[in-house]
Amino acid sequence: MTQSPTHGRFVVVPASYVFLLREGASGTEVLLQLRQNTGYMDDHWAAAAAGHVEQGETAYDAAHREAQEELGVADLDLAFVTSMQRNGSELPIDQRIDFFFTARSWSGEPRIVEPEKAAELRWCPLDALPEPVVPHERSVLDALRTGTTTAYSTFGF
Repeated sequence: MTQSPTHGRFVVVPASYVFLLREGASGTEVLLQLRQNTGYMDDHWAAAAAGHVEQGETAYDAAHREAQEELGVADLDLAFVTSMQRNGSELPIDQRIDFFFTARSWSGEPRIVEPEKAAELRWCPLDALPEPVVPHERSVLDALRTGTTTAYSTFGF
C-alpha cells in the first residue's frame, strides 16, 4: 500500500528480483550484472534482472517483465525464494518489500539489453561471488548458497 509521505504513513515500495541459476564446473552459478548509471548501488554486482512492481502487476509478472526487458529472456520457470521486508532509506516512512525468485530454465540467451544501466553480465559461482554485491541481495545469495532461505526475511532493521 502506498500512501503519501505527508500523511506520516509508511510508503512501501515493492520490487521483484530474478537470479538465473545454472550448474557450472564448480557448482551452482548465478548470473549477475554490474550496475552503472542508475543512481543506486552503481559499481555493485546485482541480480541480472530486477525492478519495481508496477501498479496492477503481480510480483511474478514483474519478474517475467524485468527478465525480458533487462536480459531478453522469456518463459522463465520461476521459483519463489523469499519476501524481504527492508528498510529502504534514512526516511522513517520508507520501507521496501522485495520478492526474490530463481529460474533454472528460460528461453533465449541472456544478454545486456540496457547497456546504459549494466556494464557487464557474469556467471559467478555462488561460493565465490565478486565484490561488492548489493548488500540485501548478498544476504539472499548467501542463504541460497547455504540452503537456509526462508519464506520471509528482513534486512536493515
